[in-house]
Amino acid sequence: MHATHTAEQEVAHGRRLLEEGRHTEALEHFRAAHTLDGANPRYRSYYGLGLALAERRLDRALELCRTAAKQEFFNPDLYHNLARVHLAFGFKAEGLRYLRRGLMIDPGHEAMRSELVELGRRRSPVLGFLPRRHPVNRWLGRWRTAVREQPSVTVAP
Repeated sequence: MHATHTAEQEVAHGRRLLEEGRHTEALEHFRAAHTLDGANPRYRSYYGLGLALAERRLDRALELCRTAAKQEFFNPDLYHNLARVHLAFGFKAEGLRYLRRGLMIDPGHEAMRSELVELGRRRSPVLGFLPRRHPVNRWLGRWRTAVREQPSVTVAP
């Protein structure tokens, strides 16, 4: 990081590194932006995302991202970062909730839309007359998934 970079330049560079999967390097730029202007919710949110992805610090990452989203509740990018933190730690339901909340603000937000598509849609329960969480539906659902993931075997004549 160069001493003459602005916080905005640090975040922009960090975002490029993040897209390349270079989480640790991105975190350093997000940390620099947060140090330069810790009151800015956008910088705080990206710093939280960086902490989650690079250092696996869930509590601190959630704290930073949540306070940023509360302060600037009309910014869909902050909900996207919050969703990404949840998804990085396997909290899919919470991640989906924040993706949907961000899309309510900006329905055309491409990054969130593609993330939703990537996560996929849930299939309907195997037995529609039973609740989704019923043990029989859960067992049959796992069985259905396992059968679909089996490689198809063709027998030569």
